[in-house]
Amino acid sequence: MLKNLKFKEDLTIAGPYRPKPSGFKPGGRRPDPRQPQKRDENELNINEQITATQVRLVGENIPEQGVYPIAKALQMAEELELDLVEISGKADPPVCRILDYQKYLYQRKKKAKEMKANAAKVVIKEIRFGPNTDEHDFQFKLKHAQEFLQEGSKVKATIFFRGRSIMFKDQGEKQLLRFAVELEEFGRAENMPVLEGKRMTMMIAPVKKK
Repeated sequence: MLKNLKFKEDLTIAGPYRPKPSGFKPGGRRPDPRQPQKRDENELNINEQITATQVRLVGENIPEQGVYPIAKALQMAEELELDLVEISGKADPPVCRILDYQKYLYQRKKKAKEMKANAAKVVIKEIRFGPNTDEHDFQFKLKHAQEFLQEGSKVKATIFFRGRSIMFKDQGEKQLLRFAVELEEFGRAENMPVLEGKRMTMMIAPVKKK
């Protein structure tokens, strides 16, 4: 009798078996199903994520651009088998387009990758000469500048004035301007000649290839 009573008491204490919820760890916090998942800050609200009651639809794939109730906009997107994408959530009402969102993300990432590849470090090559450089030396330096510009580097043309040669600063300016004119096919001057102390400089950028 006592043994049976003890057995019943043990069952009462143990209670029925309840499986732990998925993702729960002893000593940790239970996941809150109401808490929204973290999203990429560059992602846009799409479809049911759009909370506005009405939106402004733009784009060439809709009959008429204008303000629509959100239910109607979602219906139009569904009929086209595309997504309703909120492209400007701060506008009133928010501006949306109907498009293939996955394709849009792919193209945006591809464009960002191309821009990153094109934003290579700018290389600057300096060409130095004096205000009274002779024609042979001028042409020699001009040829080097052409090569630098063709390879995509910027050219910094610098004239140094030594001692009393600063008196010929006007002649130095004319020489730099001629230098830029001779290189018009390969590059363009970013600024007029600038005198800093005893040197005058001018930056020439390569012409973008078509």
